[in-house]
Amino acid sequence: MNNQKQQKPTLSGQRFKTRKRDEKERFDPTQFQDCIIQGLTETGTDLEAVAKFLDASGAKLDYRRYAETLFDILVAGGMLAPGGTLADDMMRTDVCVFAAQEDLETMQAFAQVFNKLIRRYKYLEKGFEDEVKKLLLFLKGFSESERNKLAMLTGVLLANGTLNASILNSLYNENLVKEGVSAAFAVKLFKSWINEKDINAVAASLRKVSMDNRLMELFPANKQSVEHFTKYFTEAGLKELSEYVRNQQTIGARKELQKELQEQMSRGDPFKDIILYVKEEMKKNNIPEPVVIGIVWSSVMSTVEWNKKEELVAEQAIKHLKQYSPLLAAFTTQGQSELTLLLKIQEYCYDNIHFMKAFQKIVVLFYKAEVLSEEPILKWYKDAHVAKGKSVFLEQMKKFVEWLKNAEEESESEAEEVKFRRLCLNT
Repeated sequence: MNNQKQQKPTLSGQRFKTRKRDEKERFDPTQFQDCIIQGLTETGTDLEAVAKFLDASGAKLDYRRYAETLFDILVAGGMLAPGGTLADDMMRTDVCVFAAQEDLETMQAFAQVFNKLIRRYKYLEKGFEDEVKKLLLFLKGFSESERNKLAMLTGVLLANGTLNASILNSLYNENLVKEGVSAAFAVKLFKSWINEKDINAVAASLRKVSMDNRLMELFPANKQSVEHFTKYFTEAGLKELSEYVRNQQTIGARKELQKELQEQMSRGDPFKDIILYVKEEMKKNNIPEPVVIGIVWSSVMSTVEWNKKEELVAEQAIKHLKQYSPLLAAFTTQGQSELTLLLKIQEYCYDNIHFMKAFQKIVVLFYKAEVLSEEPILKWYKDAHVAKGKSVFLEQMKKFVEWLKNAEEESESEAEEVKFRRLCLNT
């Protein structure tokens, strides 16, 4: 018999000692703010000294955790409450964007401070972008002077690549747009941006983030017209931006025209209805005829599945284009339009190798159908052609051009008419 006393289980468990490095530090932006403001106060308004202080402080202070607080201080002088106001009981500093002079040179100097800081601490990029998006939403809470400074600073930072143009999405906030804050802010922003770069660089940045077609949204819906935008920004001294937006609208209208045109052709709408629609769009969007004939040509050529065999595609093309000749003829009432069409045909036949031998046949067809006339064809042959397939196409056109020249001299001659009919049969 086992006389040993059985031990009872205990509930004491095991105790683990937490390492100090694993303990979560309490989030305390106030203490961080006090350190930054004290340092900025000591550096004064010398922005070189400010940049050096911020560079050195990143090794001691947790910029990653308190990025929003850091940027609030550098822009507004202290931590911002929702809406953009500074808390009354918090420390403030005058070494900030909002307390600086309201001129482009000063904002350029502040932009260098932000640029150096973010280059030194790359992890701050996202935090800074988020900060600017937030500041743009708070615009109504800032004074007009503060908004102007922020706009100039933002323009410079967009120009030097510190900021991405996607931050402009905040300006499409309904309340900011409705009260005219967005448009007024955009004037100052684009002036400083274009001053640093040029309109082409600005346009490229906007295109990258699909913002190039959204600028009219800076105005309320009832004012979103090219005319209003152009008037507003031209009067504000931004004619190049006005022209850019007008061009973008024209490009958009052309794309929409081509899309609708292709749909009408695929439905088999009558030519008279298509012609009426196109002419209305030309008038409404101020699209010149030489541009329209290029759109009509592209639309006509995209409505059919072309044969891959070179010997068959020419016959297919002639049959197809003969059908659409009345439509094309409606938009070649000017010599420049005819020349544009000739160049489009040349480029198309060169880019689509199966059409290389069809060029002359298409031109002769259009001449017979009165889509093209003698003078533009002769001009194209002499000096208005492009380099694409030049030698091949000029050789193809040689006999026809000779006939045209002779026909000009003897337009009444029955023999010339016979020659022309033979030429057409041979092609």
